[in-house]
Amino acid sequence: MRAAPPDDRNLTQERRGRRVAFAAATVCFAMLGLSFAAVPLYHMFCAATGYGGTPRIGVLASPAGVGTREMTVRLDANVAPGLPWSFEPETPQITLRPGKTATVFFRAQNRSNAPLKAQAAFNVGPDSAGAYFNKISCFCFSEMTLEPHESAELPVVFFLDPALEADPTLAGVETVVLSYTFFAVTSKDATRGETKKLGAAAGAGAKAL
Repeated sequence: MRAAPPDDRNLTQERRGRRVAFAAATVCFAMLGLSFAAVPLYHMFCAATGYGGTPRIGVLASPAGVGTREMTVRLDANVAPGLPWSFEPETPQITLRPGKTATVFFRAQNRSNAPLKAQAAFNVGPDSAGAYFNKISCFCFSEMTLEPHESAELPVVFFLDPALEADPTLAGVETVVLSYTFFAVTSKDATRGETKKLGAAAGAGAKAL
């Protein structure tokens, strides 16, 4: 059997090289796509389970009635560097029983001379309380724009799941901290900013404890 001519061998090696390069590029693009999807998927997972101190979202009312334990919910408000807003709770804390629906208000003001868009990241401390903190309505669910020097009253409707009274990790906990941090939103860093918000919100919640 005759060996393939040198030109044929070079052509075969070139084709193999192209296939390897194409496969490597495909894997790189797939990994890049997964990295962009990871942050919103992680956020959705945390919101559904309460993992990492993230309050649960989408529950309309407590299915277990009202508990017997008095709990204090402390409200913490922060603004990330680079966003010229003021942001504070209208009351520093409230006391309620688990299962009782409560409404609290924050106030934000754009102190600049230009309209600015921002979104609030949120966290609950201690982390183990996140699974029992249920938000019915919150300004943090979407981005918001404030015109120059405009202010807005921002409500949050929530309740604590009475099941927390049976959680041994929360037996000695009398105070839960609900923490928010507003971040500027731009079209260029929407995905990158989401990653920063998650980390910063967790840090702000821990600092408030």
